[in-house]
Amino acid sequence: MDGQMNDLMKQIGRAARDAAAELSCASPERKHAALIGAAEAIWASRQAILDENTLDLDYGTQKSLSPAMLDRLRLDERRIRGMVDGLRAIAEQRDPVGRVLAEWDMPSGLHIQRVATPLGVVGVIYESRPNVTADAGALCLKAGNAVILRGGSESFHSSTAIHACMVEGLRGAGLPEAAIQLIPTRDRAMVSAMLQAVEHIDVIVPRGGKGLVGLVQREARVPVFSHLEGICHVYADRDADPEKARAVVLNAKTRRTGVCGAAECLLIDWQFYTKHGAVLIEDLLAAGVEVRTEGELLKVPGTVRAQPDDFGREFLDMIIAAKLVDGVEEAIAHIRRYGSSHTESILTENDATAERFMTRLDSAILMRNASTQFADGGEFGMGGEIGIATGKMHARGPVGAEQLCSFKYLVRGDGTCRAG
Repeated sequence: MDGQMNDLMKQIGRAARDAAAELSCASPERKHAALIGAAEAIWASRQAILDENTLDLDYGTQKSLSPAMLDRLRLDERRIRGMVDGLRAIAEQRDPVGRVLAEWDMPSGLHIQRVATPLGVVGVIYESRPNVTADAGALCLKAGNAVILRGGSESFHSSTAIHACMVEGLRGAGLPEAAIQLIPTRDRAMVSAMLQAVEHIDVIVPRGGKGLVGLVQREARVPVFSHLEGICHVYADRDADPEKARAVVLNAKTRRTGVCGAAECLLIDWQFYTKHGAVLIEDLLAAGVEVRTEGELLKVPGTVRAQPDDFGREFLDMIIAAKLVDGVEEAIAHIRRYGSSHTESILTENDATAERFMTRLDSAILMRNASTQFADGGEFGMGGEIGIATGKMHARGPVGAEQLCSFKYLVRGDGTCRAG
């Protein structure tokens, strides 16, 4: 079976390479037309997509997916409208290919430009969320890349229906249909085949849980944009406004628990707790969140004792770890120890404390008085994202079309020769 998967990978990879060569010089107008066409096709096919999503939800229920994971999987007309709006927003963005990133003249007479170019072929491996099919396909296309998509087995039917609409957009714009390909099988061997496909794929973007991340770390020979766990922290400082804090903490945890920007740990300054009591914990409990904690906070009725691994854990559920800390330095130390370099938020009215938090932490996204649920390319004005990169090489934070570009140097002379 692995041999069959490798043969399929070669077939898909070669088609992607050919498509990437054509896309690298495709006009902005044709890419715009393909994205608008895909958006129109998704909206026209929304009922068919919802029907396929019902099959996926049934499959997910049979696999005993958690309510939070089923929420990530579920589509409705509002979420389909979000996909359509995202495609249109990406279509209207400035084309990132060909941007002059820098230019200068040398005493030798050379004029040098550093110009944005496509990466080539991007492989995206993702779980649950079928909308990634549209987001990733659109962003890669906008940046002139071919993309090979491997969605989760639980979203197979939804992703297939959405992918058909993306191909319809490509066809209508006269672009190669192999520019956006979806792995046509649930076989897990295809994930390993993609991770080894150095001849066909230039970079892999993984989006998923510990199992997928571990597999990528063990097996990837293709370069990877790290999208590790979203262990996001919210720190309520002693100078936090209590009403702002209450609103932000609830939103950060409960708006959608299954997204990587959901808060997984709440740190509360002792002085805030002394002044305002357990309001943040009580709000979470009232909203149905299980609060796992220790020490003084266990006195709050309804809390449960935290296990050692609850700090530094991505719950993706109506569960949060909570801890009292003595000032911003202790909060920073905790986040450095347990965080995943994704997103952290400080709630404070003290400018100096906020500056210290943002300077001394090195997560991809740092926020002040804002919900971690804003950790999203769409909310950053990127139209969408292919993932949140938590590593430090090439791309970091929301990966939009601009981050899916590399660059080359254009050097112009006039019969210029090097002396000596």
